[in-house]
Amino acid sequence: MGRAFVAGLVVVAALTGCTVQTPDGEGKRRSPVHIELPSTTPSPGRTPAGDGSGPDPAPRPDDDKPRAAPAPPRVLWSRGDTGRDVRELQARLRQVAWLFDGPTGTYDEPTERAVSGFQGKRGLPRTGKADAVTWQRLLRMTREPGRWDLYLMGGQRADPPDARCRTGRVLCIDKTSRTLRWMVDGRTVSTMAVRFGSRGTPTREGVFSVYWKSRDHVSTLYDSPMPYAMFFSGGQAVHFSADFAARGYAGASHGCVNVRDETAIAQLYAQVRNGDKVVVSW
Repeated sequence: MGRAFVAGLVVVAALTGCTVQTPDGEGKRRSPVHIELPSTTPSPGRTPAGDGSGPDPAPRPDDDKPRAAPAPPRVLWSRGDTGRDVRELQARLRQVAWLFDGPTGTYDEPTERAVSGFQGKRGLPRTGKADAVTWQRLLRMTREPGRWDLYLMGGQRADPPDARCRTGRVLCIDKTSRTLRWMVDGRTVSTMAVRFGSRGTPTREGVFSVYWKSRDHVSTLYDSPMPYAMFFSGGQAVHFSADFAARGYAGASHGCVNVRDETAIAQLYAQVRNGDKVVVSW
């Protein structure tokens, strides 16, 4: 009877997934049946799936901290800056019709207004400062300006003077740098930007001399004013040009040497004498 009872328990254990326990190391018998029940404590490292009835998990400590505002774009140039880069900015603003003066190479009030208008039109903050975002947008809309776009209204440096200009009193005119140096005994007294004739009416090159001065001259051939005219070759003269002052190198003369700075040529006119040398060269 006892053997049959034990055999029955073994069968039950096998069918129910239980195991028969052998004596332990001390020879004591444990219960012949060991039933493994599911634990009520989750195993380490696992999170039990919630059923939605419990409280929400606690928020992370930094979830409610305010987000830092993105850093504003870096400012490249602003009011008061000068240099070649400012000239390029101004030349490109001229291409998109936001600036009509210059380039001057100085970030002045008109440049600030032009930048602000350009920014506002494109949904950018209207700071009037040329920041990196504004500059990249302008680059995509314009072409690389050439030398005479950068110096459309003058301001370029003069090249070294021709050797023939180093003695005496000389109007030293350089077609390459588009400048006029007034030189006395090898010393440069003043320098100014000049403009020349077009391909159809070129300014003659060579060594000449001033043969006639006419303060309020008017051209009989073209019926146009030629103030502070200093004639050196036929009808060709150095004189002030209102058109050059207004349009810069976008225009050309009929062969004369145009000066756009009226104050500068007025001072030059007062110093030059008939007979002074004129050198026109490349």
